[in-house]
Amino acid sequence: MFRDSTRSRLVLLVLVVVCASLLVLDSRPGSDPLTTAGRAAGELVFAPAAAGAGWAGGPAASLYEGLRRGPEAVERVDELEEANAELESELQAARLDQARADQLDDLLHLSGLGGYEIVPAQAVTRTTSRGYAHAVTLDAGTDSGVRTDMTVVNGDGLVGRVVEAGPRTSTVLLATDATSAVGARLAETRKIGVVNGGSVPGGAESELAFELFDMEAPVESGDRVVTLGSHEGAPFVPGVPIGTVRDVQVSPGALSRMARIEPAVDFASLDVVGVVVAGPAEDPRDSVLPPEPEPEEDR
Repeated sequence: MFRDSTRSRLVLLVLVVVCASLLVLDSRPGSDPLTTAGRAAGELVFAPAAAGAGWAGGPAASLYEGLRRGPEAVERVDELEEANAELESELQAARLDQARADQLDDLLHLSGLGGYEIVPAQAVTRTTSRGYAHAVTLDAGTDSGVRTDMTVVNGDGLVGRVVEAGPRTSTVLLATDATSAVGARLAETRKIGVVNGGSVPGGAESELAFELFDMEAPVESGDRVVTLGSHEGAPFVPGVPIGTVRDVQVSPGALSRMARIEPAVDFASLDVVGVVVAGPAEDPRDSVLPPEPEPEEDR
């Protein structure tokens, strides 16, 4: 607390004189030793006080500035987050479009090898139409030339066959459905049989099972299976890859040999497919099959 006394008045007078002297010295031009010494003394005395005042007032000034600009900053953050979400969505769409473009390229390549005339479509949803366990709905129908009993493929091989067709949509029974049966043959030996949806009876779980009619026909793991082809290409055109033999099972007293098949198609991620609206002029044989992998010792 400041008290009015002779001593306090004297101290105040000295401070006033010192301040006035410093102002006079600081205003003098040049590098006079007296002026320089005075400036240094003033900085020595008053700098700590100024720094302390600045340190004490800094947070308050920052807080004031933050409060003043608070609504604007929040709005800017919201704008940036919204823009970031839009960019992420666009990037995801671009990736999806690129993936579908790649699938379409593979589909066109397969149809070109087999001589199939196709209508591209997208598998938009799974369905239980007619009680089928494994079926999908396509976004193409009779307006695009799709009819029942037409083969459906993707860039890897056989997907199934059309069982229902409306003007703009159609239903495809997948080859993995338990009611599906596809005439098939081994690519290497041309031995024939039928590929059914589901597991080998009494065997391990599988998506496809191949029943080979000739009990003596040689068949082993890795053999490739393609569609045999139906009369006039309906419901199945010839030469479409179905899958590869995983293992073979021979049951005592059976009249045929059974094998589990590894599907050529990933049925869990169907997207771009093609409906074969016109089959090939002649059987493409094995020309649609991809090249066989090289043996390990040859790599």
